[in-house]
Amino acid sequence: MENVLYPMQLQRRPKKEARALAAETLRSLGLDESYWKRLPAMLSGGEQQRVAIARAIASGQRVILADEPTGNLDGENSDLVMKTFQRLAHEEGYCVIIVTHDPQIADDSDIVIRMDSGKIV
Repeated sequence: MENVLYPMQLQRRPKKEARALAAETLRSLGLDESYWKRLPAMLSGGEQQRVAIARAIASGQRVILADEPTGNLDGENSDLVMKTFQRLAHEEGYCVIIVTHDPQIADDSDIVIRMDSGKIV
């Protein structure tokens, strides 16, 4: 949880508020209390990826840039992450920009810009 709390500590958010938001964000990405005291080396690649996403969300910034956010995730957790991004974009006014090679992720996006050899096609 400390990794998720760090951006909020830098912003001097009240500790109780920051802990509640970190807990809610981690839970929304499928990481319950049993994960909160683990060091990064104790997490799988997919779990580390979800912690990084939770940290980005908890930072309070309204623009999220995600490069292959589901690359290390199984289908269930990929769906969880994408539903979280969609909720943030549609209900909370975030701008979520995702770079992906996954056609399913692109199909579920509101706007798709395709590139080939560095050029928009």
